Amino acid sequence: MLPGTHRVASSGLWTPQDDRDMIDLGVAALAAPPQLLPAARAATEDLPRYLGGAGYHPTGIIELREAVARSYTERGLPTSAEQIMITSGTQHALDLVLRLALAPGGNVLVESPTYPNALAALAGRRARIATHGLAADGAGWDADLLLGTLRQTRPKLAYLIPDFQNPTGHLMPAELRERVVGTAHAAGTDLVVDESFVDLPLDGTVLPPPTATFDRHSRVVSIGGMSKPYWGGLRIGWVRASAPQVQRLAAARVGVDMASPVLDQLVAVHLLADAATIVSARRRSSPRSGTPCSARSPSVCPTGGSPPPSGGVTLWAELDGPISSALARAAEEVGVRLAPGPRFGLDGTLERFLRLPFTLPAADLVEAVGRLAGVRYDLDRAGRSQWREPAVIA
Repeated sequence: MLPGTHRVASSGLWTPQDDRDMIDLGVAALAAPPQLLPAARAATEDLPRYLGGAGYHPTGIIELREAVARSYTERGLPTSAEQIMITSGTQHALDLVLRLALAPGGNVLVESPTYPNALAALAGRRARIATHGLAADGAGWDADLLLGTLRQTRPKLAYLIPDFQNPTGHLMPAELRERVVGTAHAAGTDLVVDESFVDLPLDGTVLPPPTATFDRHSRVVSIGGMSKPYWGGLRIGWVRASAPQVQRLAAARVGVDMASPVLDQLVAVHLLADAATIVSARRRSSPRSGTPCSARSPSVCPTGGSPPPSGGVTLWAELDGPISSALARAAEEVGVRLAPGPRFGLDGTLERFLRLPFTLPAADLVEAVGRLAGVRYDLDRAGRSQWREPAVIA
């Protein structure tokens, strides 16, 4: 039984009853699209033809692998079903790739800031992590510094988010993608490219070719999934790699979870068949004008943070001082859950930043910024000794 004052939150974690009105800005994900229920019904009608078998498909059911392969081909990267492995979410995809490609204690290069759960996965491999700092303005990656770091440190693996980088929203240009792939090959570095937000460009942004387009030596492994453009509750992700790599991943997977649920995969097949309609609606539902700082308070977003992103669902907002963690603790007391900057880096850095998603209704975002402005004022007057940690960041 749960304590009388607690309930199970949507995150699956215990949370106080008074959190019912919490505005959760810790999770950068959208609610389910209306097409999900029809897709689930259609999936149940498809299920009987799979019931005669054992139900274990370590690389995924062929229908879904073909659908994912088509999506890569349509983006200009010819891909076969044999190059696709279906996983139980993008985080699972990353974990499997790390098991195969990175020995415990191996050297890894990541961006800073980067996705916190990727840092957690790397910590699980006891990786020795080096960082490439992204510019706080719109520049993103410093090409010479990034390429020089690859040449000098020669990491075993580099984890990059070139498509609407999480949390900054930066988009890596095609020319740099090509240079990174070439330099990584020369340095003996495998690239893991996280494409979680690639389906969510804003304002007519034209996407560069997929990073793996420039790969001639099977150095690039791409991971993606349904969580960001579709729904986080549908635990479907994938890996795109060479066919031999996919087979090695499947062999490694047997000791982890055997296979992804067939029914969930069938739901994904139907959603991907309607991708043009669904994703187009998702893009319209998260315009730049919906960002939290569109109603900004000078005390919370003094300069509006970084330039508005060209895609994704997050804003990397710069504060007026190194107060991110303190602000997050104080915000919990007024019903706002935040993702403080240090969660996206190493060693307690990035205290001047917050990741603010624009996935909630505009009214909730405006309300959240108003509450944050109030607690920001209080921070300068007195310290606070009571806080709760953010429940989940995704």
